Amino acid sequence: MEAYVPPFSISAKSITLIADISAMLERYAIRMEQSDGLLLRKANRIKTIQGSLAIEGNTLSEAQITAIVEGKHVVAPLREIQEVRNAIRTYDRFAEWSPASSEDLLRAHQSMMGGLIDEAGVFRHGGVGVFAGTDIIHIAPPADRVPSLINDLLDWLNRSKDHPLIKSSVFHYEFEFIHPFADGNGRMGRLWQTIILSQWKPVFQHVPVENLVYAHQADYYQALNASTGQSDSGIFIEFILGAILEALTGPTNFTPEVTPEVTPEVEKLLSILADGKSLTRRDLMEQLGLHDEKHFREKYLKPALDVRSIEMTVPDKPNSRLQKYRKRR
Repeated sequence: MEAYVPPFSISAKSITLIADISAMLERYAIRMEQSDGLLLRKANRIKTIQGSLAIEGNTLSEAQITAIVEGKHVVAPLREIQEVRNAIRTYDRFAEWSPASSEDLLRAHQSMMGGLIDEAGVFRHGGVGVFAGTDIIHIAPPADRVPSLINDLLDWLNRSKDHPLIKSSVFHYEFEFIHPFADGNGRMGRLWQTIILSQWKPVFQHVPVENLVYAHQADYYQALNASTGQSDSGIFIEFILGAILEALTGPTNFTPEVTPEVTPEVEKLLSILADGKSLTRRDLMEQLGLHDEKHFREKYLKPALDVRSIEMTVPDKPNSRLQKYRKRR
């Protein structure tokens, strides 16, 4: 019997995207190794976790997830906090998982979904469907076929000589089509694509692709559905490559010539917050002599928060009337 090969095609646009991504990777890797690279890697990991869980309905913000990472108390639904803690633990064990191993896939699922569902770390035992509201948009293969389908897919992944950007995207699509678990398929499919890519270029573990997928969530599901309708994952490949390129070129990835920490606006803000001061937004604007709240938010507050030069005193409630800001400890 011939070995399984998933059906996919590669468009001219996908070829262009591969070239553009390859051209950006070295520059991105250099950016991650600069003096503030550790800070950016941590920020991107938080964006990754927030984006992947938000797609599944988790409502916690980046600030709240940051607080959980730092061991601070967060007021939020217990299930959502557990989802974040599981994701943090799973991404911290990133290097342990071999992408072509069925056993590692199950162990990673146990890590990601432990305490959230009864069938964590095992393939599903019942039928599942993908819903859009009350409409069923995909019926997954029967549960008794899942082990063999996953083994075939992992065997192909191990044999494939296709470009890593292609085979990781094909795997992602096929994994979602099989839907091997009772829950957690989306976050596991996105995690596994990143692991596959990281074996090719380690810098991919610091690229927040999930955050861009979340930003284009409707397009993500549309690409999955369109590929299913054509029995060819080419449409999905094109979509996910576009998300990867956008993640590599997005606004969080600052060029060496423009370092946000030393912009005049951020320097002024930090000087006001010297000596351990904690001030409200209104107090900061007053001391800066500013009256335009939008200008203050976009030029002073947001850049300082984005690079984590400052922090909120009430991180679990970003819009709290008691919110103040202080220099990061």
